[in-house]
Amino acid sequence: MTRYLLFRALSLSLSLVVASIAIFAVIEVIPGDPAAFMLGLNATEEAIANLRTELGLGGGMVQRYLAWVSGMLTGDFGTSYNYRVPVAELIADRVWVSVPLALMALVLSTLIAVPVGVLAAANRGRWGDFLTMTTTQLGIAVPNFWFAMFLVLLFAVQRQWFPSGGFAGWDTPGAALRSLTLPAVALALPQAAILARVMRSALIETLDQDYIRTARAKGLSPRQAILRHALRNALIPVLTIIGLQFSFLLAGAIIIENVFYLPGLGRLIFQGITQRDLVVVESVTMLLVFAVIVVTFLVDIAYAIADPRLRRT
Repeated sequence: MTRYLLFRALSLSLSLVVASIAIFAVIEVIPGDPAAFMLGLNATEEAIANLRTELGLGGGMVQRYLAWVSGMLTGDFGTSYNYRVPVAELIADRVWVSVPLALMALVLSTLIAVPVGVLAAANRGRWGDFLTMTTTQLGIAVPNFWFAMFLVLLFAVQRQWFPSGGFAGWDTPGAALRSLTLPAVALALPQAAILARVMRSALIETLDQDYIRTARAKGLSPRQAILRHALRNALIPVLTIIGLQFSFLLAGAIIIENVFYLPGLGRLIFQGITQRDLVVVESVTMLLVFAVIVVTFLVDIAYAIADPRLRRT
């Protein structure tokens, strides 16, 4: 187990290094000068040069990269070019929107997917299974922003049950949860479709095992065999997908946050791109990559605990 953990930790570290280099390189090759963008068309070369120095845009690329990485390791993500406040403060304000949104979407997708996958596996080869697989395939194919616009039209514009956008703040928890409900559903539906198919496949594979046949031979009904024996073992790969989905939901909510005008990390990245606030884009993107890699690492450890065979790899 120790060797497995060391190998995964080394893989985590290398992934973070490669990701940081890739993110920094992509931001560096983007055309345009943030200082010139901030000062406008009538700015003089001297003023632009002074602002570049103030923003820390001078020096070589390697020097700027090392300064950026060392700052993040100490909790200093830099200062926003446009907001003129530390990026860490912007992240701290926005994370209380993105993380609850991802958690709500994850819970919703799990509550939808697990029973749907179980029903499909229990009725494999029948019309219920066919309809379930067709519906989940449609859920995977349709983009989540289409679901978002449909939900706004139906439940915000016509029914007026939920707000169409914005965030009420956690001072009023009920209103805050209502603000996140439609975005969470829009995020959850495609993920629920994927998870339901994984649940169905894992359960069908488990139902074909010898111990399930033995349980049926001893008199258990198909429902009892699924609930008492098959479901528990089929949940192992499903739990792995659930852990990975949280990472995706946290990092992949940029479009949904912009559709609903939520002040989350995804919208912060979008605003940073449009405003040429490169330090915000770099830092927030790296933070999301770090969250994805860490969650993946924790999922690998949990999977190794559940399945000792993986510890030998």
